[in-house]
Amino acid sequence: MELFSIRIQRTFQLVSTDKIDYAIKKDGRTILLIECKHCKQNLDLHNTQLSKYYAASNARFGVLTNGIEYRFYADLDKTNIMDEKPFLVVNMLDLSDADIEEMKKFHKSCYNESEILSTAKELQMMIQIKEILAKNFQSPGDEFTRYFVRSLNNGKSTPKLIEEYRPIVRKSILSVIGGMISGRPDTAILVKEEKTRQAPNDGMAVIGDKQDAVITREETDTYNIIRAVLGEQSEISYTSFKGYLLIWTGHEYWWVCRVSLRPYSKRICFVTENRTGYKWIQLQSIEDIRNYSNEIRTAFGIACKQRKQYQLKHKKS
Repeated sequence: MELFSIRIQRTFQLVSTDKIDYAIKKDGRTILLIECKHCKQNLDLHNTQLSKYYAASNARFGVLTNGIEYRFYADLDKTNIMDEKPFLVVNMLDLSDADIEEMKKFHKSCYNESEILSTAKELQMMIQIKEILAKNFQSPGDEFTRYFVRSLNNGKSTPKLIEEYRPIVRKSILSVIGGMISGRPDTAILVKEEKTRQAPNDGMAVIGDKQDAVITREETDTYNIIRAVLGEQSEISYTSFKGYLLIWTGHEYWWVCRVSLRPYSKRICFVTENRTGYKWIQLQSIEDIRNYSNEIRTAFGIACKQRKQYQLKHKKS
């Protein structure tokens, strides 16, 4: 028996002139409504339309999409009344692993309404918090800036101080974020959950000191292939992220290559010599890495050169 069926536009009719594009059902009950718009349409203009369909059905979830952006709604605030804010927004042009994991919950093989609803409120709050942070990071508001003013002036805050601090707060935020992303040792405030160690010369991959850290066989094999290309005496280490492997020398900032090990997208990335751009190469399997031995050696040479330049520049007199 099929768990899901799709009812196309003209078969799901609320009133004589109102129609939903898709209604997905499970066990005879409508669980998800989908309203589709043209790819150039602004979805902000169509929330009301989907909300009206939602209220006339028993569905717990609604999706508004233009084919590029997908907004997932629920009725977290009041039953059968669609929330004004989505709990999940997915952009197909900027798809992340986290997005995929959330969308998997709607697959017919693992659909669990209670589980989705239990996490939807947190996701909804996260979206709104990130919007507030993004706005303040770009242009710090009065309340946001006032926090720093008071922290640095024994609780004192005046309009003049807020205006004085506003551009400084913005520059400081961008500096910290940029440092954390790039790993620059001279600007970053390094916040790390696990400490990485230099990999030993016997070719065995080492992940950090964190006890529950897990290194997959594929990551180990990838590291060993790159070490074999560079030679056992090459000073390299790595950091394992979710689905990624970063190979570096001396510090994460001086990285040699990045390898994406996602099942649907295996790729290797090299930085350009002036570190202003990146080059991604698709891989069929990790064994294809050997085909780019020259690129790996060149990238390692660039990283070592820049590491040496940095050390000379900051060498204590």
